[in-house]
Amino acid sequence: MDLSELEARRLRMVEEQLADRDIRDARVLQAFRDVPRHAFVPPGLAAQAYDDRALPIEASQTISQPYVVALMVEALVLHPRDRLLEVGTGSGYAAALCSRLCADVYTIERHAELADLAGARIAELGYANVHVRIADGTLGWPEEAPFDAILVSAGGPRVPETLEAQLAPGGRLVIPVGERRGFQKLLRLTRTGAGRVEREDLGEVAFVPLVGAEGFGDRD
Repeated sequence: MDLSELEARRLRMVEEQLADRDIRDARVLQAFRDVPRHAFVPPGLAAQAYDDRALPIEASQTISQPYVVALMVEALVLHPRDRLLEVGTGSGYAAALCSRLCADVYTIERHAELADLAGARIAELGYANVHVRIADGTLGWPEEAPFDAILVSAGGPRVPETLEAQLAPGGRLVIPVGERRGFQKLLRLTRTGAGRVEREDLGEVAFVPLVGAEGFGDRD
């Protein structure tokens, strides 16, 4: 499949899977038009990159359904000067999208294979404001905290206290919370000016487990 056909599929994806549903943020929609999802899946799956579903990637992980990624990114309410922490780099697709919407993206991946592949894709595509680290994402990135937004791209048993502590005043944290296997609730936490944290339920999602010191254990 040539690049022109892939681009045509990408534009149809944005209109039919995102804009025709409930994704309204014009900057988010444009980011999805700009970032080539086919560059973030294994080569044999490029023709399926713009289908309305999750796809398998390396290390037995997945790249999420485009609509779910858009829902989470829109919920972050990113501004051009914001600094974002992402937990669970995966393919690097969400980090690349967010790089079009904020000043800097700090993304953490526990699987070295995924971090290396994502870093290479991101560098090749020129997203220079994305910084990749191999580490336990549930512990955040303390030396770069606080963050205006935090995106957790895996489902945890609870909201990690360390991540909540690294959220700046007015900051937003979006995370799936629930059982290791099955559906989770997508939550948005907002740190208010009074120092309180408000929680909103954004609906049901299904993600791979968030593994780490403040997530699931490897044997759970």
